[in-house]
Amino acid sequence: MLETIATFIDAHIAFFQVWGFIAIFVFMTIESSFIPFPSEVVMIPAGFMAARGELGSFGATGQLLIAILIGVLGSLAGAYANYFLSLKLGKPFLEKYGKWFFVKKAHLDRACEIFNKYGAMTTFICRLLPVIRQLISIPAGISRMKLSSFTFFTALGAGIWSIILALVGWIIARETGDISYLELVVKGKAMAASKLPLVIGCAVAIVALYIAISRLTMREKN
Repeated sequence: MLETIATFIDAHIAFFQVWGFIAIFVFMTIESSFIPFPSEVVMIPAGFMAARGELGSFGATGQLLIAILIGVLGSLAGAYANYFLSLKLGKPFLEKYGKWFFVKKAHLDRACEIFNKYGAMTTFICRLLPVIRQLISIPAGISRMKLSSFTFFTALGAGIWSIILALVGWIIARETGDISYLELVVKGKAMAASKLPLVIGCAVAIVALYIAISRLTMREKN
């Protein structure tokens, strides 16, 4: 799928250069919703274009920061769509009709299992994992997770992932000359994947620290 989408965008790259930040928001919203859409084809080129000053008149660094911010906002918009639809529709409806929303029952069950086992922090960790990234918002909505917590953990996870992809695109732009959209995405995806274990390890460490501090705080209150 990634290669197909990248090839399509490569053929219409002028459109995406014109619409810039709007395109980033729209496609990151889609990526974070029910619809399967790889974020690599959005944020890696966003970082690449920012490095070359093709996203506006804010300077390369300014364009990069704005692209990341808009990527996070788009991710939140898509996650909210999943959250509120799941909250209103419930799991039985999604199990029965989820296939019409690109939600496979096996993936839904796995997302619910992870959320029920590890709690709210999964909305942070799972934003860094393929496939489960989009679906973890569903059990959060079904369980009526506190919206403020959902927003914080989702934005944190989406922010880290958006930063990684955008910086990969930025680095490639600084190291290479002309490169096709497809080559950029494939190369960038491989670079991001090579760093993912380290990122997940750091995320787990953050979660462990958060839990330890929370328990210590509760113990002191008691």
